Amino acid sequence: MSQTPPKVLTIAGSDSGGGAGLQADLRTLFANGVHGMTAVTAVTVQNSLGVTGYTAIPPDVVAAQIRAVATDIGVDAVKTGMLANAEIIAAVAEACDEVHIGRSGGTPFVVDPVSASMHGDQLLADDALDALRTLLFPRATLVTPNIDEVTLLTGVEVGDRADQRRAARALHEFGPEWVLVKGGHMWTDPECLDLLFDGSDFVELPGPRYDVKHTHGSGDTLASAICSRLARGEDVPTAVRFGKDFVVRSVRAAYPLGSGVGPVSPLWRLPD
Repeated sequence: MSQTPPKVLTIAGSDSGGGAGLQADLRTLFANGVHGMTAVTAVTVQNSLGVTGYTAIPPDVVAAQIRAVATDIGVDAVKTGMLANAEIIAAVAEACDEVHIGRSGGTPFVVDPVSASMHGDQLLADDALDALRTLLFPRATLVTPNIDEVTLLTGVEVGDRADQRRAARALHEFGPEWVLVKGGHMWTDPECLDLLFDGSDFVELPGPRYDVKHTHGSGDTLASAICSRLARGEDVPTAVRFGKDFVVRSVRAAYPLGSGVGPVSPLWRLPD
């Protein structure tokens, strides 16, 4: 008898270039033996150089996708990506409450607050940033911002590891159970250190830093890989360690030694 695979719903935008968004999510979930499902929030026009436009999906349609999937197929974990505007964020929060997604509902909910580009450009209007803080963060099992998104959300500018800890504390005050402050954009640090925080204890997750120009979607991949383990019932630190390791292995496979594009800090294997 075959065993039903875990089921993960991604609430995210479509990437026409296939490198990020729900395409990256579905690819990651499949690679980790998970059935991926989607609630599409926006259709973007983008490639490896950046985003040049997008069309948001009506909020009621986004919410209807969530309800349709959750009430029939069921979900074991959920993640968000690009949510486009405050109206969509509000619709997502309401729909998730209805189908018991989030901390109070029992289904793990990972919020990747996509709001800044890899160059630090703001991607969401101020009212949407406020909706993330007040509507989604209190419902989240885990939030996974990069340091540019941290600055938009908290006002804390992260330049070193001490700032990273201050940012984690500030984010946790918005109400998520766990916070993961990603260090990929902290360019002055020779390591790529992600910092996990539950309101009491910090867990440092180091990794190699790669010198690449056109790779994107690593944040989507990380959140999806984490969800693939949360859907199996693993705890947050275990799932985050797995996600970090999966991203490192994926980049390492894409840019092997001798390819001309490689790490700017030594490679090592992350702890099991």
